[in-house]
Amino acid sequence: MAQRTAEHGMRSFILIWAGQLVSLVGSGLTGFVVGVWVYQQTKSVTYLTLIVLCASLPGLLISPLAGALVDRWDRRKAMILADTGASLGTVLIAVVFWRGNLEIWELCIAVGIISIFGAFQWPAYSAAISLLVPKEHLGRASGLIQGAQAAAQILSPLLAGVLVVTIGVWGVVLIDFLTYLIAVSTLLLVHIPRPETTAEGEEGKGSLLREAGYGWTYIAARPGLMGLLLFFSLINFTVAMLDVLLTPLMLSFASAVALGTVMAFFGAGMLVGSFVMGVWGGPKRRVYGVLGFGLLQAVTMVVTGLSANTALISFAVFILMLGVPIINGSSQAIWQSKVAPDVQGRVFAVRLMLAQISAPLSYLIAGPLCDKVFEPLMAVGGPLQGSIGRLIGAGPGRGIALLLIIMGLLTLVAPIFGFLYPRLRLVEDELPDMIGEKAAVGA
Repeated sequence: MAQRTAEHGMRSFILIWAGQLVSLVGSGLTGFVVGVWVYQQTKSVTYLTLIVLCASLPGLLISPLAGALVDRWDRRKAMILADTGASLGTVLIAVVFWRGNLEIWELCIAVGIISIFGAFQWPAYSAAISLLVPKEHLGRASGLIQGAQAAAQILSPLLAGVLVVTIGVWGVVLIDFLTYLIAVSTLLLVHIPRPETTAEGEEGKGSLLREAGYGWTYIAARPGLMGLLLFFSLINFTVAMLDVLLTPLMLSFASAVALGTVMAFFGAGMLVGSFVMGVWGGPKRRVYGVLGFGLLQAVTMVVTGLSANTALISFAVFILMLGVPIINGSSQAIWQSKVAPDVQGRVFAVRLMLAQISAPLSYLIAGPLCDKVFEPLMAVGGPLQGSIGRLIGAGPGRGIALLLIIMGLLTLVAPIFGFLYPRLRLVEDELPDMIGEKAAVGA
């Protein structure tokens, strides 16, 4: 009976995963064409950054409340609400593109709506997996989810480039709307059981604000989970710096074709890492997957700044991104097994907000740091040409390279801290598993 229930749970997960994969590709289509349109029409990086912030910050800011509501609601219905609400934001984008005379503020509102409903999607999806997938397969499930994200990152720009010249921007956005319908349809075909009430769930009951705050209370009371959260907050800050600086770094010495090559290796690394995680499931001691590959990530980030060499940078970003699904998958499995299922919505929402909020900060300071500090320092005839310039070169782009090297060295702090801090290193031993075979399969 338990085996049949587990198989049923895995089939339900695969069906949900397939629907979300289609939806991710659709969302990637919209994200690509909107970004291209904004930059082509305005020639402003500031406007483009504004759209990116509107697409991320609203969801992050309301995520604690969204997580508390997810724990109150049926997880399947919460995901249906998230996909349906986001689809309405997509329709708004399509309408304003079709109408013409598009204003940036209209796009900001539309992507903000998608962001807000997305705040319900991730905690509901993550918490649902804990109820469907057996504990020993949580790492593989996370690998599949990240594989879907990597596939969308690779496929969406390719498809968008073809579609936008045949059916127009608004037509591409309408395709995104249809992919939401597919995701909702798969959710209507499955059953996600409600989690059993635990002592932690009873303790966290109260007003909506109190329940939202309980996500932080739960994490703060468990130093191992708090250490894991701090690890990712630092990692996300430094990797976000790479995200925003990789393009100007490459264009400082190479062509757009070379940049495309590097970005292809960037996406391929994540896709391969997701495949490895999906098959392997990660190391038996998951915290070592987080810390060990975090150490590798730091080293490869340093390598990206050492030389203005396309082959070297391509290799570095491939290895860096290969480790991302293993780091994230191992971490996700720890959280899913150590957090009580009936409070996972609010805990995961707070975790997402605190881990990801460092990325927008990184985006905001990256440009000024490069333009005002590091590029002048590493310019020909600049203060550091005769010292650091002898090692990594001087001239355009080498200030960006130096900043990435510093970010890589800063990244080293996170895994070193993890290995030295017993509460994080021993988190799997010190915290009890909150899902057994019964909870994991949703019996």
